[in-house]
Amino acid sequence: MSQTPSPSGRIDIAALETLRLVHALGSFTAAAEKLDVNQSAVSYTIAKLRSYFQDPLFVREGGQQVATERCEHILQQVTEILQKLDDVAQPEKFDPAQSRSKVTIACNYYERILMIPKIVSELRRQAPGLEVEVVNALGDGHLRLLRREADVLIGPFARSQSGFHSRRLYTEHYACFMDPGHPMAGRALDVERYLQLNHLYINYGGSWKSAYVTELEAAGHTLRPTIAVPSPAGLASLLSGSNLVATMPIRLGKTMDGLVLNPCPFQGHFDLSVVWTAHKNASAVHRWLREVIVETCRG
Repeated sequence: MSQTPSPSGRIDIAALETLRLVHALGSFTAAAEKLDVNQSAVSYTIAKLRSYFQDPLFVREGGQQVATERCEHILQQVTEILQKLDDVAQPEKFDPAQSRSKVTIACNYYERILMIPKIVSELRRQAPGLEVEVVNALGDGHLRLLRREADVLIGPFARSQSGFHSRRLYTEHYACFMDPGHPMAGRALDVERYLQLNHLYINYGGSWKSAYVTELEAAGHTLRPTIAVPSPAGLASLLSGSNLVATMPIRLGKTMDGLVLNPCPFQGHFDLSVVWTAHKNASAVHRWLREVIVETCRG
């Protein structure tokens, strides 16, 4: 003889959904077919609920399962809760044109010069009421994501750890830039000549190391800068009329008027990505934000 389960301290949402379905269909068999389970599973679930609520819940009349008054009262209370859960489960709706949201983008100088103007222009075009804040990423921008100080991170920061997501935007590499009057302007640079130059080195701070430096050191060389600066800002003025050479991302260097580009023997290819954390992954506004970034920067 089967035993009725003893009362439990709580019931789950799936059991309440089964109760609602049996009530709507008037049949354990029909409910089982709808749920794609055995009828015994539905019977067992209703037995648990009967034990929990101390009521038969359904009685058989005219070939159907008819709800008791207690069952009807329970369903009146439960249906609203289940409907709210259904609403929560639906994809969040987001209308950029009506949005008054705020988004925060973490990045550094390169992205602020080459990417942010286009991104912000498109964000404003689609969502004129949107508030946009741009904050420094420095070398540890992923921490700003974890501390919820930024919604997305843009730059050479793709993360492989659990909890992070990223999409590649494009690949970049380094080149040398110098004044047109520099003795090596327009001339090929081999490794020996490159290392002998007077380097204006961009030290971004923290633990960050540029990809070309990593490549150079992996080849067994050491870069000895003549001058070190914390940012590419103002580099054109520092290089103008000097015998200094700056190694920087090629797209960035091309924005600085009056400089000559020389290929670098250490190109240090790297990817620019948009990065975000798992807790932002399903948000409609943040999905839209990421799509705008990807479409704008890949275009």
